[in-house]
Amino acid sequence: MWREMAAVLGIDMTMNLEGIHHVSSITGNAQANVDFYAGVLGLRLVKKTVNQDDPTVYHLFYGDDKGSPGLDLTFFEYPGAERGRAGQGMIHRIVLRVASEPALDFWERRLGTAERSRGSLLFEDPEGLGLELRVVDGQDAPLTATHPEIPAEHAIRGFEEVRAYTADPERSRSLLENGLGFIKDGGMSWIARGESRGGRYIYDPAPAERGVPGAGTVHHVAWASLDDEQLKWRDRVIGEGAHPTPVIDRFWFKSVYFREPSGVLFEVATMGPGFAVDEDPEHLGEKLVLPPRFEHLRGQLEETLTPIRVPAGAGKS
Repeated sequence: MWREMAAVLGIDMTMNLEGIHHVSSITGNAQANVDFYAGVLGLRLVKKTVNQDDPTVYHLFYGDDKGSPGLDLTFFEYPGAERGRAGQGMIHRIVLRVASEPALDFWERRLGTAERSRGSLLFEDPEGLGLELRVVDGQDAPLTATHPEIPAEHAIRGFEEVRAYTADPERSRSLLENGLGFIKDGGMSWIARGESRGGRYIYDPAPAERGVPGAGTVHHVAWASLDDEQLKWRDRVIGEGAHPTPVIDRFWFKSVYFREPSGVLFEVATMGPGFAVDEDPEHLGEKLVLPPRFEHLRGQLEETLTPIRVPAGAGKS
């Protein structure tokens, strides 16, 4: 279906982004963050490392049992950071997939406070980050984490979409469609659809209040690229007027960053080599792991970073 739509729109489908790779946000409390995302939502802490642009702070990665692109929620910890507020040019909600209405019943009971609507459950994390669980019966393979309190059939299954605020979505349309190959999906909705996965990007009208970065706000969204296509994506967004960074080696993947015209920070991240390149897949996230260029800082970082305890039962069994 998506290829037919692309042909009608004149979009080149010989190269495709594989949906959402990861979404990175800010927290002011690493332990509370772990308690919620690993303990309550049942995601696996797949990498405990540092922000490579500021190695004095944590970068925590949560995902499925394998740490796959497509369900990778990440957080930079700035201890004591005040709560932020999403506004113009910021993502305000992350939508995650579940399999069924009975799954929503389970999560409604487990979360306690959430707004239920048909096929959807709206809630916030402890710092106010907007989240949604939505029933999606799609073609993508489920990406799930093992947790003893969460039946496998009710587990979170991957990203569905991110929603951003803008006052003028048309400013971004050319970059989204011609630069990144997103397909218009009605209203202010676009889909990035690859061979294996897809994910949506949606605009909502910006509120009057100015956005304030801080705890509980999204820093950036990354779109997944096949490893050998990243430079081509970089050239394409340059052709649409974007100003991307050079390719930055993040060790577990390679990244290119740029702002889309509405102000949201985008990343195009490679699918590989992945989180198992330097850890036993059975023991992802159990210890502080540093990219080789930061290894000389280990002693200093282990003394200054917040000690983290993963809730009992969370993670792969």
